[in-house]
Amino acid sequence: MINENVVNAKIPVVVVFAPTATGKTALALNLFGKSSLSFFKGRGELISADSMQVYKGLDIGTAKPSLKEKNLLKHHLVDICDCKTQFTVADFISSADELCKNIWSRKKIPIVAGGTGFYIRSFLLGLPQTPESNAVIRNQLKNECIEKGIEYMYCELKKVDSVSADKINKNDEYRILRALEVFRLTGKPRSSFPLENKLRDSFDFLTIILERNREELFKRINERVDKMFEMGLQTEVEQLIKNGATSDMPGMQAIGYREWFENDFSTSEGIELIKKQIQKDSRKYAKKQYTYMKDIPHAIRIHIDSESEDEIACKVEQLLLKKFSVE
Repeated sequence: MINENVVNAKIPVVVVFAPTATGKTALALNLFGKSSLSFFKGRGELISADSMQVYKGLDIGTAKPSLKEKNLLKHHLVDICDCKTQFTVADFISSADELCKNIWSRKKIPIVAGGTGFYIRSFLLGLPQTPESNAVIRNQLKNECIEKGIEYMYCELKKVDSVSADKINKNDEYRILRALEVFRLTGKPRSSFPLENKLRDSFDFLTIILERNREELFKRINERVDKMFEMGLQTEVEQLIKNGATSDMPGMQAIGYREWFENDFSTSEGIELIKKQIQKDSRKYAKKQYTYMKDIPHAIRIHIDSESEDEIACKVEQLLLKKFSVE
């Protein structure tokens, strides 16, 4: 049984970070799924830390858990928004905080897992101390964007905050305008506001970072994208567009979707170019996500290239048994 002293202390939260195609879902199922052989079988619920799995209809391109996987392990923060709705990192932290409390109140372990490094870092450490949104400036920027276009606004951002601009997709209106808003409010680039470096006191975190050799990771990403096309990614995107999806919608900023708005997919050559672009964008994104996790206090890094899924699960199970003082 789990030691009662743990129950009476701060709520423990298991946090697992790894980019796409690294094995997060398999690990969670091997430890907490209904068919698991682990001590923790059926004792957890997963909170997705993926900035794009929140959007309905973006199934194949975001590698959402299958119905079978969701039946084996309860997932939260998947399919909660339409493509037009902006879901921010602040929304994620607020939702995840509440879910952790609710899950623990049901005597289950909250597991926050995903590949959006900024979301996980912010959940662990808190958000950078940027100023609150100003309605007047925000409306001015929106009107300017309507008049001059998002490309002009992106160029303006590059002039005043090239670091932020390099991290934002050129069609991501919300993030472009927010970065410009911070600059106009403070006279300082948003990228100059330091990230927090101390764990929040809200929970008792066990943070696990899964790492693969870059060559192996990139190979798995390329194979994952190939599989997405075999599963019908093009059909999914065409249906989204038919239903009114446009390039400026928050959901359409996701890798695997935005590329279809930037290229012609009426020919087989065009589709092949889109596939290669998605693979390239996915590799670049995975590499960038690790930078958010490089200095997380007390994080445990596990290199998984030479180990089977069962061996990885066994290692993590030992960490959990120690964390929860299982007797």
